[in-house]
Amino acid sequence: MKYKYTASCSKDQLKGIRSFVNESLNNHGLSDIDISTLVLAIDEVCANLMIHSHHCNPSHHLDLIINVQTNKGIGFDIIDQGIGFDINSYSEPSVNDLIERKRKGGIGLILVKKIMDDIQFVKINNKNTCKLFKKLCVK
Repeated sequence: MKYKYTASCSKDQLKGIRSFVNESLNNHGLSDIDISTLVLAIDEVCANLMIHSHHCNPSHHLDLIINVQTNKGIGFDIIDQGIGFDINSYSEPSVNDLIERKRKGGIGLILVKKIMDDIQFVKINNKNTCKLFKKLCVK
């Protein structure tokens, strides 16, 4: 089953994205913990795109497509036309480095990489797609 949501690249849209992911996954036999974990990961990727690729410009948009694949898992495609960023090229700072530098942020993408089983970045023409997949048994 596929679900699609379009949001402007304004941080106030993140609440709607979280609600959309939660509602889309709610009827597929997932635990509350699995749903909350996936909501966290998608929220983090969308927030980073809005802030860093679109500079919170509400005239820019991103599309989120959720593809629930029975007994295989869940695919998430986040499509935008901003500055491309391949999450796989992100070099994770050590937790000690984050603490020593008292740096705000830097943990979200680490969490996304730990939560998801597969992450791909595809750029075709001027569209970027961040593809995330989580292996879970779903109805």
